[in-house]
Amino acid sequence: MKKIVYLLEYPLDLPGGAQLSTEMIAGALKAETEYGFEPLVICPELLNRKTSDYPFRVLTYPMGEKRFPNLLKRIGAFRKFIAEERPALIHIEMSESLITYGFIQGRFRDIKHIYTDRGMLFGYRRRSRFFMDPVLKTASCIITTTDKNRALWSNETPFGPVFTIPNTISRIFEDYDAGKRKRGGRLSVGFAGRVCVEKAWERVPVIVKALNDEIGDFEVRLVLSLYERGDREFADSLKKKIEDIIGPERLVYREDLSQEEMSDFYYGVDLFIMTSVFESFGKAAVEAMSRRCCVMSTDAGGLPEVMGRKENLYSMDDLGVLCSYARRLREDERFMEEEQDYFYNRYHDLYTSDSYVRKHLEIYEQFT
Repeated sequence: MKKIVYLLEYPLDLPGGAQLSTEMIAGALKAETEYGFEPLVICPELLNRKTSDYPFRVLTYPMGEKRFPNLLKRIGAFRKFIAEERPALIHIEMSESLITYGFIQGRFRDIKHIYTDRGMLFGYRRRSRFFMDPVLKTASCIITTTDKNRALWSNETPFGPVFTIPNTISRIFEDYDAGKRKRGGRLSVGFAGRVCVEKAWERVPVIVKALNDEIGDFEVRLVLSLYERGDREFADSLKKKIEDIIGPERLVYREDLSQEEMSDFYYGVDLFIMTSVFESFGKAAVEAMSRRCCVMSTDAGGLPEVMGRKENLYSMDDLGVLCSYARRLREDERFMEEEQDYFYNRYHDLYTSDSYVRKHLEIYEQFT
């Protein structure tokens, strides 16, 4: 068995595209021994789960609030665990982990490494690139989650080869239960994601007010994942702003849901809205698609590629497009069904876990 080590700078059980994708591929490699790979994840201490909850091995290291001490802890953990495990391949899943590995890669020149960029090339600051580029220079390949980002890496850097593997989502979303998708008397508008500046949560009250002025009676379903200091105060403030517009009886608020709970959450959403100012891929949009939600999104990063058509993109400068779409969904049942079919079929055709695993196996076999 060829051992593959995955490097993360966030806990594996913190919701996020890198964590879920890593869990997906590692779980598949562990379950299908004929693939010939043994997965091992190295990440910070888990938040809620135990390492024994995973079918594959998970090695953790302590993390605190301050960036520099965390870097030192990460360097020590990566050096110790990699030296002990001596994998055939190191798959670096996050940018801070890539920078961290740069401090120790000289010790492991005989081990090939690859990097998955889940952001966009233009999103990295010059200081970050100063530390990243020496590691990328010796990488066997770079993986991106969109063709847009692959083109940036191919055209603007000397690194490569570069492959595109779209993010996938948890296998929990693969089985669709039509009985759970039941419409109530109101249009249900959903938002979900981690509290971070990239999600631009301050846009949500603006959108809610515009929708309230346009279509009146609807409900908001909001799920937030809290992780860092200050997230609690922000979540309480956002919730109050929404309630001030539509009233508490029309807001369904949840936080820190499991993947099983998120799967059920999307069943209750008619229109899912992405508000991001930066989004390398758009995992939440794909999750919503898998539950036959209609989706509207900003044009940030890789979202246009995920959405597949311009009609479902909106701008904060003109919310009329979004409001008109919501009104039509509420008033035209056939139109809603057609939109649901489009998004569900797009998920099924492009973003299933089987496709994700197969494309990774092709790369692993090439570079081990």
